Amino acid sequence: MDENSKVWYNGKIIPYGEAKVPVLTHSLQYGTGIFEGIRAYETKDGAAIFRLEEHMKRFMRTAHIYSYDLGYDLKELMEAVKTVVRENGLKSCYIRPFAFVDDDRINLVTHGKKISTFIAALPFTTLFDKADKGISCKVSSWRRINSDILPIQAKASGNYINSIAADLDAHASGFDEAILLSLNGFVAEGAGENIFLVEDGEIVTPSKESDILIGITRDAIIRIAKSMDLTVTERFVHRDELYYADEIFFAGTAAEVTPIVNVDGVKVGSGSVGEITGKIREAFFKVVKGESSQFKDWLTVV
Repeated sequence: MDENSKVWYNGKIIPYGEAKVPVLTHSLQYGTGIFEGIRAYETKDGAAIFRLEEHMKRFMRTAHIYSYDLGYDLKELMEAVKTVVRENGLKSCYIRPFAFVDDDRINLVTHGKKISTFIAALPFTTLFDKADKGISCKVSSWRRINSDILPIQAKASGNYINSIAADLDAHASGFDEAILLSLNGFVAEGAGENIFLVEDGEIVTPSKESDILIGITRDAIIRIAKSMDLTVTERFVHRDELYYADEIFFAGTAAEVTPIVNVDGVKVGSGSVGEITGKIREAFFKVVKGESSQFKDWLTVV
């Protein structure tokens, strides 16, 4: 990210290069930051942020789980996001709200310490280079954390060490991404994405009981699919279903809708992007780019 890009830092717009913290900052040492990932897309009306309110509500919910006082309300934070996109003149971008324990004393305590909030927006295209043609995935030996271990509905930095371990495992074996199972052996999600399968024309996705993060893009895909008269079922998904599903795809802010064409070396369906996945992907991009008459309330024009 360019040092002269504009960021929002504790209520002020400053150059990115001036947003500095000590190396011993609590959240850098212990993973106690919280964050969101949001996209803005170019539309005929200008840059439009996808589901801004839902993302910022989740950001505030995560802060509440960890008893962080952000010092700003929902309306102020939403306006801050729009300001950052506007100040950088971006037509489309990835947006990263981030809050952290701004203290460099060596102890685990967070209570009573300063919480700083930061928002950046940067150009971003695709998470996966092969997103159009489909990616390969490995079922990781690392299991997905659950709520007995950490609050999994909180987007906290420390949670993602679990995902990083799984990704290291997948990439070392020559795969593009990891799929994690829950502690009870059911399919949970990708390293940073929710997962969907297509079986005999029915779309299936792991339910909340599978220790998944309830993704905002996941919700959008479910609602888009239902608007297309497709059947969507949320339930436990067995690992072996990954090997005989007709189609599989990821959904997430960064991943958008990414087809999966190979799992553990086993070809998914025909080994190319499936028909239903293609239709869902096309409909999703029409929505986020303001080209659809449906779900227009999901877009906040800057």
